[in-house]
Amino acid sequence: MSEMREMAMSSKAWPFEEARRVLKRYENGAPEKGHVLFQTGYGPSGLPHIGTFGEVARTTMVRRAFEILSDIPTKLICFSDDMDGFRKVPGNVPMQEELKQDLNLPLTKVRDPFGTHEGFAQHNNAMLCEFLDSFGFDYEFASATDYYTRGVFDEMLLVALERFDDIQKIMLPTLGPDRAATYSCFLPVSPKTGHVLQVPTLERNVARGTIVYEEPDGERVEVPVTGGHVKMQWKPDWAMRWAALGVDYEMSGKDLIDSVTQSSKICRALGKRPPESLSYELFNDENGQKISKSKGNGLSMEEWLAYAAPESLQYFMYLKPKTAKRLYFDVIPKAVDEYHQQLRAYPDQDLAARLNNPVFHIHGAEVPVSNMLIPFSMLLNLASVAGAEEKGQLWGFIQRYAPDASPESHPDLDDAAGFAVRYYNDFVKPAKVFRAPDEKERAALEDLLARLRLWQGGLDADALQSMVFAVGKEHAFEPLRDWFKALYEVLLGASQGPRFGGFIALFGIEETIGLIERALAGGLIDQARSAG
Repeated sequence: MSEMREMAMSSKAWPFEEARRVLKRYENGAPEKGHVLFQTGYGPSGLPHIGTFGEVARTTMVRRAFEILSDIPTKLICFSDDMDGFRKVPGNVPMQEELKQDLNLPLTKVRDPFGTHEGFAQHNNAMLCEFLDSFGFDYEFASATDYYTRGVFDEMLLVALERFDDIQKIMLPTLGPDRAATYSCFLPVSPKTGHVLQVPTLERNVARGTIVYEEPDGERVEVPVTGGHVKMQWKPDWAMRWAALGVDYEMSGKDLIDSVTQSSKICRALGKRPPESLSYELFNDENGQKISKSKGNGLSMEEWLAYAAPESLQYFMYLKPKTAKRLYFDVIPKAVDEYHQQLRAYPDQDLAARLNNPVFHIHGAEVPVSNMLIPFSMLLNLASVAGAEEKGQLWGFIQRYAPDASPESHPDLDDAAGFAVRYYNDFVKPAKVFRAPDEKERAALEDLLARLRLWQGGLDADALQSMVFAVGKEHAFEPLRDWFKALYEVLLGASQGPRFGGFIALFGIEETIGLIERALAGGLIDQARSAG
């Protein structure tokens, strides 16, 4: 056993813990199908959203961890439930009235309101694949419509028909009395209207592989359960898919715990072992409300990527999947800086620490080198004091601080400067609130100003930080963080900020002197008031 595999077998990083559960399924040998199958599900009734990305990113991390633990080949399927009936028009798409005419059709038969694809699901599927491809995920896209109509599920659908009563016994106790009275695990696709019908199964013929149901106009119709003539209700459908494909691992949100339980029972009733599963916590918006693709609250993938590089989003997805997290704009700077801190730590770590480092689970063994010489939070504060409208305004400061850096030699830093300017103008600038210093803070600021005027230590960030620290101590700030909080609120118009010595080194001694002078004279408050 290689050293890495041996270390991975005891690593406490959650992808390895999950991968070991999958490996345990095959402790007596590889699966008959020849590979271990990881799956993620996607409902294309709305546009792809950040939760979908998170599921693929996290599942990929588990898959990568499994590949270190075992030589059994793996496959990841991203499955689109695009044969579902179109039950509700999403509020964030055009052609609202026209789409109402397509209600109850399979999603692949609903018109594309964007006019670019054969249908609404095809449009959303293409968006999903384009996005996942841009991250370099290794996956196989699968369409429910394709799998049903091509007969991929036929064998298991016939088993479901045979075990219809067993499936009903699992599902009926979970339903209200009205729904239970008409519930069937099979949803026929009407040959008359094309609608996916939620109607009772009146008869079933196992020998012929058919069911009989009643159309809304009263006609009794017999259809085969194979070949795309029916689809299954979603919990039985999930179970049938697991059973038909031999899915070994699929994670889902905490809100689907009961669904996993029922689908697992149905999978066993179909004669197959359900997959290993992880129930992850849901993301909340800035108000603590669950993020919903229909509400459009929270943060979209496109919005995150407007303000930060994609690796920072993957880093955020890695962190504690079983812990609820706010997913809003203010988490982006912290995620960026923590990601680069982990990149910088990686080269000096031993193998055990590397396997616990999030960047290993984002990149695999080929972890890149960080060339972010300046933290993102520092760039934000620089953009703030400079009133930057474009990233070129930051490069004068950056190159004085790091003379050998350039947009060409440090493209990540260049991108981050652009992100910082955009983030500052969209979020920081409108929320800036400067205040005047109190008497104690004014005395400390005047002391800091005097020391900076006499400063001979160049742009040594550590030496400057020590000097700022000494001023706070000598003016008896207790706790000392109150001194730094005052610096941020008086000079930057924010309640928190960067390591201040590093900020002075980046912004410049003379520039910081001017900033403190303006603050003491009330100029920053006046400037903010006139800008507002």
